Amino acid sequence: MNMKYIWPMFWSLVGVFVVTISMTFFRLPGAFFTAGGVLTLLGAALLFLTLKRKVEGILKVFLLLTGASAIGMLVFGILHNVVSFLVDTEEPVFFILAVIVCPIGLLVGIVGTILLVLRSKREKQSS
Repeated sequence: MNMKYIWPMFWSLVGVFVVTISMTFFRLPGAFFTAGGVLTLLGAALLFLTLKRKVEGILKVFLLLTGASAIGMLVFGILHNVVSFLVDTEEPVFFILAVIVCPIGLLVGIVGTILLVLRSKREKQSS
């Protein structure tokens, strides 16, 4: 399986996620939205490449989880704001999905992918 384009996309997504999270701590809202947009685009590209390259097994699950979670943060954040504006009340479901569930899913996908790659490299070296 050709993973040539998936790995640069994956590591770019990891880097942008780290930058996005650090921007929340430094309270840079304009840059945060830009990084969130880039994170969403990288997530979409990772999803597309994972499906197009026909990645198989548990690696496919972790890569899809990583890409979908990256997209979900922005999508659920926008949905939270739209619903809160239209209903004129605070809406917690999309907010919890955007701020808690999707970042945890992204971290699980990142850690799972890295561990699978390290395990497969170790198995290749021992064989």
